[in-house]
Formats: sequence, structure tokens, C-alpha cells
Amino acid sequence: MDWAVPALMNSVADGPSYRDLCCYGAGIAGNVFAFVLFISPLPTFRRIVRNGSTEQFSAMPYIYSLLNCLICMWYGLPFVSYGVILVTTVNSIGAAFQLAYTAVFIAFADANERLKVSGLLAAVFVVFGVIVYVSLALLHHSTRQTFVGYLSVASLIFMFASPLSIINLVIRTKSVEYMPFYLSLSMFLMSVSFFVYGVLLHDFFIYIPNGIGTILGVIQLLLYAYFRKGSRGEDRLPLLVTHT
Repeated sequence: MDWAVPALMNSVADGPSYRDLCCYGAGIAGNVFAFVLFISPLPTFRRIVRNGSTEQFSAMPYIYSLLNCLICMWYGLPFVSYGVILVTTVNSIGAAFQLAYTAVFIAFADANERLKVSGLLAAVFVVFGVIVYVSLALLHHSTRQTFVGYLSVASLIFMFASPLSIINLVIRTKSVEYMPFYLSLSMFLMSVSFFVYGVLLHDFFIYIPNGIGTILGVIQLLLYAYFRKGSRGEDRLPLLVTHT
């Protein structure tokens, strides 16, 4: 089933409609808010470079985010889907950031950790290569879109579920110390933007995971408002940074 043939293709002769403009606006807004999430780990990596050590930081969020970005980037390309190029742009930028973060981590990790992370990075590209091969060699276009679409939905839902650990920490400690407001707000706005983008395109594979992300974003913001007064000091860096 072809889920993502956008309505905006029907109005090429008459120029873009109001709905088309809203669709593009939502997609561009999603790209902007996602960029805020992509740069959020920069303080962590400045610390790694300054200290010459990865300390107790983990590379797993960046390894997983790289795979997520690659899958979603592939879904947005014309080889798989038509008319959702803004999904490709945001995830191409995201993949570049995650690859750069992983490279810095490898450069400053100890020998054992360097070997482990390098192996995981290689595994990510092998998995992505298999997905691309199966998509192009074994599946027709409509089946290919469904196959990659479900992979992207599963990947995004898992990614959006990762803040649940932070939500649990906030409830347990009654403090938003480890849940920075602007990071939570950016994730919420990004999810809302891509939810609207997916709805306007009638694309199940975009609006379902981002709808879930929107709900989780609302929960985080409500928790922030409720527990803000009981927090101690300034908001710290997030324990885990993820994106679309």
C-alpha cells in the first residue's frame, strides 16, 4: 500500500495550496527544532575533548541515533517514498552529527572501549547496507515503502520511549535537575511539527511515531511545570540525548 503519496502533487498546475504551504512549514519547523536536539550533546563532547577522556559517558545513544537517522533518511528518499524529502534532510543532518560524535568518542576512548564502539559502528553500517540491499533488490516500490516504513516506525518509537527513564527519575527524585527545559521543549515541538507534517501527507509512518513523541513531550513538560519548584540548582546536561 502506498501510504505517502502527498496531496500536494495534485495541485502542481494550480500552484501550492494553503495545505501545501502548511505541510512544508511543518516540515521545515521540524528540521529546525531537530537541529537544536542535534547540537545539544556539544557541551558533553567539549568536556570529552578538554579532558582527553570519555570518562563514564556511553557511546550507545549516538550509535543508536545514527542507525535511526540512516533508516529514516532512507525512508524519505524517492527510492522508497515520494514527497517526503524533508524527512531525508533532517535525518541526513542528524546522521552527520551522530557520526561526528561517535568519531570523537572513538578518538578519546581507551583501547577496549575504542574497539567496542568501532565494532558497533561497523555493525550499524552493515545493518543499514542490508536494509538498502533488501529494499532495492528484493522488493517492489510499494512493498519497499511498507518494509522501510515499519522499520522507521519501530526505530522512532524505541527512540521516543528512551525519555521514559528520565521521566521515571524526575518522579522518583521530585526534581527536574536532569531534564533540561529547552531540550524537552525542542523535542516536543519537533514531534508536533513532524506529526502535523505526516498528517497533512497522510503518511502513517510519519505521524504515528511522532504522535507518540508528542504525547511523551507533553508529559515531560507537565512534569517540569509540576516539579520545577522542588528542583535543586540549575538544570544539568541530559543523561540521554535522542532525536528524530
